[in-house]
Amino acid sequence: MAASFRSGFACFVGRPNAGKSTLTNALVGDKIAITSSKPQTTRHAIRGLVHTDGAQLVLVDTPGLHRPRTVLGERLNDLVRTTWADVDTVAMCFPSDQRVGPGDKYLVKELAGLRRKPVLAVATKTDLVSPARLAEHLLAIQAAGEEAGIRWREIVPVSAAQGAQVGLLRDLLIDTLPEGAPLYPDGQLTDEPAETLVAEVVREAALEGVRDELPHSLAVVVDEIVPREDRSAHKPLTDVRVHVFVERDSQKGIIIGHKGARLREIGAASRRQIEKILGTPVYLDLHVKVAKDWQRDPKQLRRLGF
Repeated sequence: MAASFRSGFACFVGRPNAGKSTLTNALVGDKIAITSSKPQTTRHAIRGLVHTDGAQLVLVDTPGLHRPRTVLGERLNDLVRTTWADVDTVAMCFPSDQRVGPGDKYLVKELAGLRRKPVLAVATKTDLVSPARLAEHLLAIQAAGEEAGIRWREIVPVSAAQGAQVGLLRDLLIDTLPEGAPLYPDGQLTDEPAETLVAEVVREAALEGVRDELPHSLAVVVDEIVPREDRSAHKPLTDVRVHVFVERDSQKGIIIGHKGARLREIGAASRRQIEKILGTPVYLDLHVKVAKDWQRDPKQLRRLGF
């Protein structure tokens, strides 16, 4: 191994819906983090791996830091802060189609406490704004850093949707990593277990097109992923059994839909992604259950994996 090989961990932070998961997927080159138009859809710090000839960059995608209203919210914030302490580099995402507001400034102040750690600023979603608006946004990011006492190592405008400057961001992140051998096998894209990826895919499908109150109330648990025993090696089939938990009966009705139509849509959308993850055809068995007010109940949170 050449002495100049670099490897290490970087994480994206930002308020909810700042484009962190989309950027992670663009850098990795595959879909490993769920994306949704609903804020607070990421619940786990999913790792994506970026391989180049001279480096291995491990991306940790965190939930958005926010003002917590539930026990779950407090635990997600703790997860974010723990992740910051463990990585080599932090990059904060500022969506270009939104003003730099109090939520961003709160986060920048938190980041100012990370002494001797490179912190980059990333202007995301640049494809959604005019050049003049982008210039104004970059100046606002600079000012927010100065106000909090942070010297951004770089301020990088990117569009994950169009791939603009994603390669530049990758190289700038790699430049901050320490020298060292690869941490994972070449070609591996994530170290998340299949159960976590499957659960996230189902949750993303369930979130599409539903009312605003539902994202926080949805939890997905994968009961089992097992090969169908009576199938030959040439025609494999994997049974995947999944429970979707909501907090109220009315939410259960939203997920199932009229005569089960919505649940069938969720199953069809999920199955395609799950088959890609597992590499075999899948029989997906989906059930919806009510776990009353689970976000506020520490015992239920533990049972659901939080």
